[in-house]
Amino acid sequence: MSTSTHDLHALERALADHDEPALSADAYKQVFRRHAAGVAVVALRDEDRLVGFTATSVISVSAVPPLLAFSLASGSSSWPALSRAATLTVSFLAAGQEDVSTRFATSGIDRFAAGGWTALPTGEPVIDGAQAWVRGRIVQRTPVGDSYLVSVRALAHGVADVDPLIYRDRVYHRLVTPTP
Repeated sequence: MSTSTHDLHALERALADHDEPALSADAYKQVFRRHAAGVAVVALRDEDRLVGFTATSVISVSAVPPLLAFSLASGSSSWPALSRAATLTVSFLAAGQEDVSTRFATSGIDRFAAGGWTALPTGEPVIDGAQAWVRGRIVQRTPVGDSYLVSVRALAHGVADVDPLIYRDRVYHRLVTPTP
């Protein structure tokens, strides 16, 4: 499903109808650079090639039904493949997988060439060593601003007992042992 052009124009009008000053793009980015987030790799098969990218915008939307979402800039090199995809995987990276995150965030390279992934029987790639992964069916692509919010229904998963990779202010972090 996708949002109609009418819905997009309604959103644009709603955003423009308010006379409050908006944050600049730089100020807005400054806020979210300081927000710690888990790191994931979204991956899919687009005909005979694999497509993947790093995302820190993955959120849980609903447990019943199991839905998650993430955003992707409309100008991303991965968007054309994602706009055609029916299914994908989200691999939540583990502490120590900074190199994987960096590779999948780098433009102009074959992000899968270095290996470190396994294809599910359905064909989508999962990152080896990830703390968890979800295979899902895309249920909606909603244009919002200069990005798309992609909603996914979870169909299958895997989990490992390892710590997550955390990203904050352009630096990778690891969890520390909690104090009682």
